Amino acid sequence: MITHGNEIKLFAGNSNRPLAEAIAKRLNTALGEVEVGKFSDGETSVHIGETVRGRDLFIIQSTSYPVNDNLMELLIMIDAAKRASAGRVTAVMPYFGYARQDRKARSRDPITAKLVAELLTSAGADRVLTMDLHAAQIQGFFNIPVDNLLGGPMLYNYFAKMMQADDSFIVVSPDIGSVNRARKVAERLNCPMAIIDKRRPKANVMEVMNIIGNVQGKKCLLVDDMIDTGGTIVQGAQALVDAGAKNIFACCTHAVLSGPAIERIEKSPIEELVMLDTVSLPESKKLDKIKILSSADLFAAAIENVYLDKPMSKIYD
Repeated sequence: MITHGNEIKLFAGNSNRPLAEAIAKRLNTALGEVEVGKFSDGETSVHIGETVRGRDLFIIQSTSYPVNDNLMELLIMIDAAKRASAGRVTAVMPYFGYARQDRKARSRDPITAKLVAELLTSAGADRVLTMDLHAAQIQGFFNIPVDNLLGGPMLYNYFAKMMQADDSFIVVSPDIGSVNRARKVAERLNCPMAIIDKRRPKANVMEVMNIIGNVQGKKCLLVDDMIDTGGTIVQGAQALVDAGAKNIFACCTHAVLSGPAIERIEKSPIEELVMLDTVSLPESKKLDKIKILSSADLFAAAIENVYLDKPMSKIYD
């Protein structure tokens, strides 16, 4: 794809090396030489092992578990690149952590998404490239360009043939916050939509209230941006079964899968869970129910467009 391999530089932290290597392969280049480790007291240590002066740098790092370690790796790598006179530094964050607190839901709450935006900018990032931010308004927390890629098309294309051949499918939003995302999928697939109304008495705890829409005898596709502990998607799936749904499928962009998520999904009525590889899953976390799709092609195309100063509109379309 990119012919100016002597000018572009791709580097990766430790959070998602498989995705970074796949992106580099699609761009017909190799990951740059960098040592990312720790000092004996736990501080992050970074050393870039090749010249980056005047180069266009892309640092690929998801800020997933361990979130604080991966975030510090990214910040320090950006700082190292800027101090080595890199021309432009783009933080490629397939998964943008700390995005759930994007507003003050209660008094005395922090807004961590804004804090991380300021940290990235202060470290020296010239641009951020990410996918399916938990809230679209986070782009406004930055004073630098932010490209928020859409993972939805890859997910609904996977289900498209199955759903177009069966008019009993219905797209379901697992909560009010995912309605816009689910609506776009339903429109693309030309099928009806339902909404699960829920309340969250405390963090990572969800209680289903009722289902808006008729799911009796339907095959349901739950659509969400991320699955963390699995409570929302699993309780939503059970509520659909209780309401008479016939089959349950689910998809999400970010497979955080923390705490009891794996066990919950394994015991749930979900038949197949399709997700992207923005978060690196250990082999021990991969289940028969989980199907992982690669986002490398999309990130590679976006990186190429940024590097060549080409419009991103075709990628979004």
